[in-house]
Amino acid sequence: MTPETIEAYGVRLRLFRPEDAADTATACADPQTQRSGLPSPYTEADARWWITEGAPAAWATGGAAYAVADRTSARLLGGIGLSNPVPTRNQAEIGYWIAPWARGRGVATAATRALAERAFATGAVRLELLTSAENTGSQRVALAAGFRHEGVRRDANPTRGGGRHDLLAWVRLAGDPVGPTPRLLPDLPDGRLTDGVVTLRPLGPDDADLAYALHTRPEVVANQAPPLPPTRAAIDRRCALSGSAWLTGSIARMLILDAATGEPAGTCGLSYNAPAAGEGTIGYALLPAWRGRGYATRTVRLVARWAFGPVGMARLAAMTLTDNTASQRVLEKVGFRREGLIRGAVPGLDGARIDDAVFGLLPEDLTD
Repeated sequence: MTPETIEAYGVRLRLFRPEDAADTATACADPQTQRSGLPSPYTEADARWWITEGAPAAWATGGAAYAVADRTSARLLGGIGLSNPVPTRNQAEIGYWIAPWARGRGVATAATRALAERAFATGAVRLELLTSAENTGSQRVALAAGFRHEGVRRDANPTRGGGRHDLLAWVRLAGDPVGPTPRLLPDLPDGRLTDGVVTLRPLGPDDADLAYALHTRPEVVANQAPPLPPTRAAIDRRCALSGSAWLTGSIARMLILDAATGEPAGTCGLSYNAPAAGEGTIGYALLPAWRGRGYATRTVRLVARWAFGPVGMARLAAMTLTDNTASQRVLEKVGFRREGLIRGAVPGLDGARIDDAVFGLLPEDLTD
């Protein structure tokens, strides 16, 4: 690529200028921007080095380094560039940061689309965008800019203070369709599902206490596979990565709430276990105070309607242990039919295997 100004999607990508130093320093000292591993503290001296040495070096080594600017005021809104070029593969990595005063306006998506299209027009075939698993904001940008989730790069990045962490790989090819990448699991309408009695909303990091208290209860553990209580670290990670799991299409985890009071009642989830077949799997657990009041039935029905509607699934499956008659009654009330038994389906204790009863639901089976 040559360092030419790019104007597209309402933003301008241009070279950094000396007068950008103050805004660059302020933006790159912001805690959210700092998560990308920039020098800390980030000073105007760091910004001047980047403008006079760092950015030109990126261009000299086959990459790119653009300032993202407002097309009207010319004020700096962020930075975006290409790094780690692999000429033999016509591949590069795209990365960006957005200033606090420009967030929430679609600037990152616009800049990413603009730079990606210029890169493809000048010979690139494959672009990678790497995000931390917790950074759902950048994952949404990747999807909106036409990138697809390709996998996990284990321990790919150093963690500030020591250690390493995984990165999710999002990839766009020159021949991929223009526009946002379709998602297997869309967002909930208005951020929630409700029937006026039960409300479901996405599970998040702040729900770890509730999730740990619920999933370590003996009667809940007894219906898990294997029947062992999860560690607090495992629950913390599950909640922290819930947003990422939703965006990558593996599972939509939700908190069950009493619609009138907002009090937590339990958790549920919809896994897209067989996208090619249009099949998902549903699971749920309630705290003792909310059992026997129809909340589980309402929850399963809400999830099923969403699965058959906006998600577009053709079939839902649910598995229960053979003696879990309470869950079996819930499923049957919603319209699930018992389809059989999978012998030794899940791990038990001490090397044992446990049978699973299989229930299935088609759209026409769903009860009101």
